[in-house]
This record gives sequence, C-alpha cells and structure tokens, in this order.
Amino acid sequence: MAEEVLITSPRKITSHLTSSLLAVALLTSFGSSMLYGFNLAVVNSPAVYIKDFYNHTIVSRNGTGLNGEALTLMYSLTVSIFAIGGLIGSLMVGALVTKFGRKGTVVNSTVLVFIAASLLGFSRISHSPEMVIFGRLVTGVHSGISLSVVPMYLGEIAPKNLRGFLGLMPSIFICVGVFSAQLLGLHELLGKEEHWPLLLSLVVVPTFIQLMLLPWFPESPRYLLIEKHNVHATITALKWYRAKCNIQAEIEEMQEEQRSLSTVETVSVRQLLLDPTVRRQVLSVVVINVGMQLSGIDAIWFYTNDIFQKAGIPAPEIQYTTVGTGAIEIIAGLIGCFTIERLGRRPLIIGGFGVMGMCCAGITLSLILQTHVHFMKYVSVACVVGIIAGFCIGPAGVPFLITAELFTQSHRPAAYTVGGSLNWMANFTIGFIFPFLQMSAGSYCYLVFCSVCLAVAVYVFFIIPETKNKTFVEISQMFATKEALVESQALNQMDQLQLKKMNGYGALENNSFESDSSSSCP
Repeated sequence: MAEEVLITSPRKITSHLTSSLLAVALLTSFGSSMLYGFNLAVVNSPAVYIKDFYNHTIVSRNGTGLNGEALTLMYSLTVSIFAIGGLIGSLMVGALVTKFGRKGTVVNSTVLVFIAASLLGFSRISHSPEMVIFGRLVTGVHSGISLSVVPMYLGEIAPKNLRGFLGLMPSIFICVGVFSAQLLGLHELLGKEEHWPLLLSLVVVPTFIQLMLLPWFPESPRYLLIEKHNVHATITALKWYRAKCNIQAEIEEMQEEQRSLSTVETVSVRQLLLDPTVRRQVLSVVVINVGMQLSGIDAIWFYTNDIFQKAGIPAPEIQYTTVGTGAIEIIAGLIGCFTIERLGRRPLIIGGFGVMGMCCAGITLSLILQTHVHFMKYVSVACVVGIIAGFCIGPAGVPFLITAELFTQSHRPAAYTVGGSLNWMANFTIGFIFPFLQMSAGSYCYLVFCSVCLAVAVYVFFIIPETKNKTFVEISQMFATKEALVESQALNQMDQLQLKKMNGYGALENNSFESDSSSSCP
C-alpha cells in the first residue's frame, strides 16, 4: 500500500466555499469543460446522417460513392481527429498559462470555439466534409487546452480543504456535456437529418456566456505571487475568493513555496522528465492519464449506440437507453464531487477503476452468452452503465486534480503538458482503432480494457499516497521523504551485500572466530 508520510503544519489553512469561488468553478466548467463531454458524444447520434452526407458529397464530386470500409475509415477520422486537436492543445498549455495566466488562457481560447462552430454549422450548406473534419480538429484544440487549464486554475484558487470538491467540478460538467449531447440528439429534438450541423455547432452558447462573465473575476493568486511577484494583486484576488476569511496564513504558505522555488524558474517538459526529484510524480501522472483513456471509456462514449445494437436492444429504444446512461453519469459525478473531501482521492480512483475493470469483463461474458441466455443483453447494458458510473465517480476528474497536487508551481505547467498530451494520444488511439478492434477481436476486445483498469487500480493502491487536505509544499515533502526512505533502504541493502561478499572472500565470520577461540583453549 502507498506509504503516507504525515507532516504537521503549524498553520491551519481552511476556508468556506464563497460565492466567487463557486461562480468561477461553474463558469469555467460550464463554458470549457462541458464542451469536452459534449464533443465526445455529439457525433454518436447523427452518425448515420454524417456518413450519408460524406457519401453523397463524394458521389457529387467523383460520380462514385465510398465502400463500407472507406466510409467507416472517414467517419473514424472524424471521431478521432478531435483527439489529435486535443493533443495539439495540450502541448500548448505550458506556454499559454505562463504567458497569459490561468484565467487568461481560458478566456483567450474561446476564439477557437467560435471558429469551430462556424465550420461545423456551415459544412452542410457548403457541401464540405473537410469543414466537418477541420471543425472537429479545432474543437479538439480548445478541449485540449481547457481540459488541463481549468483544473489547474481551480486547484490554485481553491483552499486545500475544498481543492478536491472544486477540482471535480469540471468532471461533473463533462458528464453534463455528454448528457446534453445525448438528449439533444434525440429524434424529437435535433436528431433529424437536417439539424445535425446545428447540433454540432451548439457549443458556442456556453462559451459565449463564459466569455461575458469570466473576465470580471481575478487571476489565480498563486500565479500572481509566485510567477508574477505581484503581492498587491495576490492580496486582492485572495480577498475576492476568501471573502472575510483571514488570508494571512495562506499568503505565508504561498511565500514559503515561493522561497523554495526562488532559484527555480518554470521548467520545460524536457527538464521535468530529466528531474530525478519528481520521477515518481511524473510516472504517476503518466499511469493515471494514459489509464484514464485506455480504460475504454471513450470507446463506450463514441460507440454507445453500436454497443447497444450488438447487445440486442431494439433500434427505437437505443437512443433513450443512451440518454439514461447520461443521467447516471451526472449522478455518479455528483457522488464523487461531494464525497472526495471525506473519502479522499485514492478510494475514488481505485474504486472507480476497479468497477470499470469488472464491468469490462462482464461485457465480454454477457456478449458471449447472450445468444444462449436471453437476459444477458440486459447484463451487457448494466455493465456499460457500470463502466460509465465507475469512470465518472473518480477516474473522470481525479487524474487532473492529482496532476495539480503532485507538483509545485514551477513544475505544474510541464506536468499538465505531459499528462494532457499522453491522455489525448491514448484518446486518439482508442477512438481510431476501436471499430477495427471490435471487428477483429469481437466480444473479447473489452478484456484489454479490463486489464488496463485493474493495473491502474493496483498501481495507485501501492504507489500514490493520499493528498487530501494537504498543501502543495506538504505533498512535495511527502514524496521527497519517501524518496529518501527508498534510497536509504537501497543503500542499507548494498552495505549488507558488500559485507556478505567480504565474508565470502576471506574475512573471518563471528561464529568461525568463536569456534577457533574455543578450540585453542586448554
């Protein structure tokens, strides 16, 4: 089990949830994080119409249509290029947050949403599949930026006793985004053929609301003090976010971190990867972010309708079943958000990945047996619900929160770049290869996801300590202390090994010396 090093703090830094904190969390999550969930699921409902649009456009251009495999490939590109954009956006995060700040990056990146919505909204009128694909790419770039910056921003403005609660707020809105896409994609609403461009371009609405209100709120106090050295702006921002609470202890904690980083500037990705003092933290970020995507959740979101169809659910009922899973996502996300400060980070992420692993195995078993046992099709639906609920209760948001908590100010942007880029690379891989994996491996493809989920749960159980209600400096000291313990144990083992070698090459052992002494006595 991961070893937890307890560090006492002379100052108790706690605060209540203020209206300003809640407003910023809601605005950033609603206007940025929710779009990620929306864009993950929005292509699911109009998939048939988009494919028909592609085929008819190619026929009008070339006189011949696309075969089934080529059409599947083109649609898979439309789905997965969103992740390519996310990778591009995540690689930009470090430079953007250093130059524009956390809030400034969130606000400035909204221009990408308006560009993407224009491309998607006018693609059908322009008879251009390229506009759909490029629009998905641009939405991916925005999601790649916001998926890292929003948790970073909220993690830095939140007091340590509310960091988990506010840090999981974006994951709830990701679930709301998925649910909104599923609900609006119903045939009774925007699920008709003529409405799919409007459905894809609706992302401008929450972004516009965010753009109107978020600029009125202050920047991250940690960014202002540690990186910009602006004490006056820091105090103003803290008073805004903490209301009447005494902010002196929190300023002292920030100044302590600032003094510890006085000779360290913001590190690059290369410097982060080569820094031996944060090796375990980097490895942990890699494992949980890659595991988050290779858990198969995006395959479930992208191809929910196909999974339900193969499970034997009647076609007219599939869209309503899908919307029902979206409602469960929100409930699971709320459970995680309101219990994280009581249970901690580790139980949510270990339990979430554990449930997902068992449900992935359950899907495989149910799909194999459904031809022989009629009720197994409902078991497979229950397993899909279990995977989504397990993901939303912990793995959906905790990895981004932990990425913020495991690093100090100087290393945090590079850590988000590493974690975000790997997250999106895994996202693209799953979105692109899952249809072909499903065709080749059939029901057994979910066993791959089962293995990944269980492996991540075991890693977190043994390696990552609990970070609940600890400052960033305390968490850094926890890893430094454990690293020193590991090195000390390794040195002791080496010393013992050297002594054994000496005894084996001519040094007198104690028992042999005593034997000789006793034999020489009269």
